Amino acid sequence: MAACTTAPGIATIGWPATSRRAPRGATPRGPRSGSRVTPTTYRRRRLAVALLALGVVVVAARAGVALGGSPLAAPERRPASSSAAGLGGGIVVVRAGDTLWSIASRVAPGDDPRPLVDRLSVARDGAPLQPGERIRLPD
Repeated sequence: MAACTTAPGIATIGWPATSRRAPRGATPRGPRSGSRVTPTTYRRRRLAVALLALGVVVVAARAGVALGGSPLAAPERRPASSSAAGLGGGIVVVRAGDTLWSIASRVAPGDDPRPLVDRLSVARDGAPLQPGERIRLPD
């Protein structure tokens, strides 16, 4: 006596097949090496790169504005106690990278800086400038 068992869904056909198609393979696109990109695809890629670069610039500009503004729109700093006519008694704070020439140009922007540079140099005895140092302008 032989026993035969079947599991539902395995090797059973629910509907009769009306037509059988062979499985379709991958669509060949030509050899990868040496193939040229069409002009349309080239333009689309260039446009995508340009839009991405523009987006980066816009995001960087907005971040710059949010973090303190544009360096192009920064106001010019001038010492509050100096004027071109009455330089005597004014005090200037040395910033990083300042020279006697830059300080003289900042204090008296419309005048020749050479006489003030000479007076500052004599008053300091040739000592180097230190950032944060306060310099009293000579009379």
